[in-house]
Parts: sequence; structure tokens; C-alpha cells
Amino acid sequence: MSAKEAMDIAIEKDLDLVKIAPSAQPPVCKIMDYGKYCFEQDKREKEARKNQKVIDTKEIRMSSTIDTHDFQTKVNQGIKFLSGGDKLKVSVRFRKRSVAHPQLGEDLMNRYKEAVAQAGIVDKPIKMEGRSLVMFVSPKSSK
Repeated sequence: MSAKEAMDIAIEKDLDLVKIAPSAQPPVCKIMDYGKYCFEQDKREKEARKNQKVIDTKEIRMSSTIDTHDFQTKVNQGIKFLSGGDKLKVSVRFRKRSVAHPQLGEDLMNRYKEAVAQAGIVDKPIKMEGRSLVMFVSPKSSK
């Protein structure tokens, strides 16, 4: 049908004439309530955003000379973050002359890795970045 006839029908029904496929030959149009269509599309997008899970990266910082109870507190905090579905960045900071003993930090990181093994897996291995050792841990998938 011609564009004029379609427009007359749309005006008569108090609706809009919307081009669905403008590049087709001839162009494809549809008679609909465009405001309602936009509202429903926004509603679908909002629903899709609501169902998304946003993964945050939480950071746990330790010193190479951390005490046993403080270490256990950091482990418990890390397990809580991982069970909540967040990623974890574990870093051991070296201050002053402690940077001369990176093996102490690596031992600490390996202990931490074993302590949180039931809740997460190592995403990126231990790596020296400036004056700190860094490791990333991801939560275990619940499949």
C-alpha cells in the first residue's frame, strides 16, 4: 500500500506509522503506538539490568610481618568477600628494608592461597608490582 494510505489509516486509528526496515525495497512500516513501544523496550532493558550481577574487586592488604591472628582475620574477610561473589586482590606491602626479603611475602601469599582454597581459585599468580606483591583470587563457581 502507498505511504499516504498507511498514514491515513494510522491517523484514523490514532496510532503512529513506524518504519521497521527502512533499507528494504519497498520500506517496511508498521502501525503501532510508538510511545507504548518505547516504554515496553525501556522496561525490558531495565529488567535485564536488574538481573545482572556486578562483580566488584575487593582488596586485602597485608604487611610481610603480619601476626597470626591478624592473618586469620584477613583470611576470614577474604573468604567472606569471595563467598559474596566478589573478586579479591591480595597485596603484601614492603616498607623500608623489608623489600630486601621478598621470599617472606611469597611465603605469606602461599599460606593465604592455601587458606582461601575452599572459597576461591587464583586468577593471576603472585607478581611483584613496585614495592608490593600482588595476587588476584576469583570466587569458585557454584556449579
